[in-house]
Order: sequence, then structure tokens, then C-alpha cells
Amino acid sequence: MFSDSSAPLYEIKANLFKGLAHPARVRILEILAESPDQSCPVSELLEGTGLEASHLSQHLATLRRHRVVTSVRSANTVTYSLANPKIAELLAIARTFLLDTLTDTRKQLEAASALPPAGAAASAHASAHDGAAR
Repeated sequence: MFSDSSAPLYEIKANLFKGLAHPARVRILEILAESPDQSCPVSELLEGTGLEASHLSQHLATLRRHRVVTSVRSANTVTYSLANPKIAELLAIARTFLLDTLTDTRKQLEAASALPPAGAAASAHASAHDGAAR
């Protein structure tokens, strides 16, 4: 939310990320980002998220308060849209960052698994030391 216009930008950013800080809200945004015109009716969001209508409504309200989505009612259909195409870019950047991080972590795990077991290295060192002492 943008409640205090005198707040430093970093606080406003942190508040934005708080608004995004739920897996269901991220999934809602992903569905909208992947949809034609970055918008879709609530019925598609219900289907895509598997949430109960009341829970979806609460998450959509949070995203509206943070000005991340907008809504339009036409007859008895409510359609939600990303408020700005940059939100789709933000999601794509987050995905790239996470995939890069996971790749680095996997490489570190592979390198660690190639090392001898911790006990084996200590035993080998102790055996070498014992042999030298005799």
C-alpha cells in the first residue's frame, strides 16, 4: 500500500513485497501474467489456483490494496488484470533469480558430495599421524 507519501522508497518497496508475500498471491499474478492481455475472469483464477472463492477474494483484495491488480465488473463477471505490465517482468526476474540460485546450490551440493566423508578424512589423517609416531 502507498499510505504515506513521505515514507522512504525502501519502505514502500518493502510494503509492496509484503503484499506479494503469499504463494497464492504469487500464483494469481502468474496466471494473470500468462493470460491474454494480462487479465482474466475470477472463474479462471478460481480454477487456476484451486482456492475457495472466499480465500481468493481475500488475496485479490490484498493485491488491489497494494495496487498490483485492478478489477472491472461487467454484468455478473469480474475480470482482474495486472495493474502494470512491469509486474509480469518482476515475476520473470524473480524466476530467473531463483533458478540461478538453485543452479548454484546444486553445483555446490555436487561439489560437496564429491568430497570424502568427513569421518574418513579425519581417520586418514589420524592414521598417518599414528604411523609417523611409531
